[in-house]
Amino acid sequence: MAKTSKNRPTSNIQTAAPSTAKQQPNWPILALAISGMLLSGYLTYSAWQGQSVAGCTVGSACDIVLNSRWSKLLGMPISFWGFLTYALLAAIAWNKTTPSQWKMAWTVTIIGVLYSLYLTGVSLIVLDSACPYCLTSLGLMTAIFAVLLTRRPAKMPGFSWGPWLGKTAGAAVLIIIVLHLHYSGYIGKTAGPEDPWIRGLVEHLAKSDAKFYGASWCPHCTEQKELFGPSSARVPYIECSPGGPRAPQAQACNEAGIKSYPTWIINGQRYSGIQSLDSLAQYSNYKSAGAKK
Repeated sequence: MAKTSKNRPTSNIQTAAPSTAKQQPNWPILALAISGMLLSGYLTYSAWQGQSVAGCTVGSACDIVLNSRWSKLLGMPISFWGFLTYALLAAIAWNKTTPSQWKMAWTVTIIGVLYSLYLTGVSLIVLDSACPYCLTSLGLMTAIFAVLLTRRPAKMPGFSWGPWLGKTAGAAVLIIIVLHLHYSGYIGKTAGPEDPWIRGLVEHLAKSDAKFYGASWCPHCTEQKELFGPSSARVPYIECSPGGPRAPQAQACNEAGIKSYPTWIINGQRYSGIQSLDSLAQYSNYKSAGAKK
């Protein structure tokens, strides 16, 4: 009878147990990014609702910054783009840290830091104002940058700080230059800061329950809106033709007896055609210390 070997090979049995330790998210960056999402989300919601944020009264330094031509990009509030940036950083921080993810987070953050520094410089030098919300966002982005700087993955073959900084910082600076040319009017068109008197008039019209009835395809309605400049988004406007020129008129406009565009109803009186800002101020009894002459 054949003898069974006592020393059986164990190479197929005693294999190295895979590591079960789950790599945790980057908690510091995740916490900072979520804080930035809450801050920028609040500012975006307030901008879309046409509301002043807490602590920023009309004409205050904070209000000047948040309603300047630097407060929007591609028609959206800067806070909206900030929200997307913080959301992207939160998503990166939630996953395990790899060299490629660290590089992605670094690139997003260095652009965010330099852009925040640019906007802060504009607010302090050009607008001579400071916004605590904007400074808080700058602080959060700088803190994320500091965490990334001190928590670089250990194994990054071929990585060198010099070329990496030159490439990422150079790209960020180029983006800032393009944005500066945009805000300066050399690339595209940007809205200027809100005129305090016009903004006050629009807010007065809204509070007095005045209504501006118009249609998106009506050129005179467009001209009427353009008279308000950057404050046009605050106008108490009612769209009477949401389905286009051949679609039925909106119920709210039928109930108001609207027959032509644009039509204003102010203090119970009806005014058809384009109205000057001075006329609207007179019809609504708007009085301001800085009234237009």
